Amino acid sequence: MANRLLIAVGAVAMVAGVVFALQGFGVLGGSVMSGSSLWAALGPVIALAGLVAVMAGVRRLRSSPRARG
Repeated sequence: MANRLLIAVGAVAMVAGVVFALQGFGVLGGSVMSGSSLWAALGPVIALAGLVAVMAGVRRLRSSPRARG
């Protein structure tokens, strides 16, 4: 259960990071984050952290004893 939660939280973080980055770069408008260099820098970091969480969750899910049986 925890592995699937880690994957879900990681996926949400990835999507949020991409949206934050696009807003920071000015591609998506309509927000106070639009055109902000802070979000242009933090967005990819958040997306990368989400990717790491997804990869860790998938790895743990594959290596769990329940997946083998």
